[in-house]
Amino acid sequence: SAKAVEIKAEVIAKGLPHLWAMEFLPDGRMLVTAKDGGIYIVDPKGGTREVEGVPEVASAGQGGLLDVALAPDFEQSRLIYFSFFEPRDDGNGTSVASARLVEGEDGASLEETKVIFRQMPSYSNSKHFGSRLAFGPDNLLYVTVGERSDRKTRVHAQDLSSGFGKVFRIDASGKAPVDNPFVGEEDAQPEIWSYGHRNP
Repeated sequence: SAKAVEIKAEVIAKGLPHLWAMEFLPDGRMLVTAKDGGIYIVDPKGGTREVEGVPEVASAGQGGLLDVALAPDFEQSRLIYFSFFEPRDDGNGTSVASARLVEGEDGASLEETKVIFRQMPSYSNSKHFGSRLAFGPDNLLYVTVGERSDRKTRVHAQDLSSGFGKVFRIDASGKAPVDNPFVGEEDAQPEIWSYGHRNP
C-alpha cells in the first residue's frame, strides 16, 4: 500500500494579488508574477519587494502578466524573460519581453525592457493565452501559446501560417533558430516548434 506523504505548509508572504507564476532566483528568493501586471521578489526568510518598471499589461479574463523565466546566464546578465497579454491596435495577443533585473538598496526595477516576440495574428478576446516559458538545454526559449478558444480561431492550431495553439522555439533575441522544423516551409511561421495545441 502507498505510504502517505507528509506535507508541511509555511506561509512566507501575505497580502499579494492574484499570482500566476514564480521562478527561483539563484539565492533562493522567488521572482513572482501577478496577473494584474506586478512582479515581486519574495524572500522565504521574510520580506517582499515589488519590482518597478513593469510595462502595461491587459488583465481581463485569462490574460495578465503570465510566466517568467531567468536567462541561462542570469547570474552574469541579470536578464529575465516574461510573457504577457499585450493590448495591440488590432486586438491583443501573447507577447514575450526581455528585461534586466536591477537591484539596489532603494529597491528593484526592470531596465532595457523590450518585446522580443509576438504571437501573431492579433485577435480580440480574453481567453487562452497560454503561456509557459522554459529555456531548454540548448539555451533556446520555448514559448507556449493558446488557440484563443473561439470557434473561428481554434481551427488554426493546425495551421502553420498562424500563431494560435503553438509551442515556439526562439533564441534570446526572439528569432527562429535555423534548425526549427518548419524553417523554409512556405507560409509556415519559422518560430514554430510544435502545433495543434489547445491552451498549453
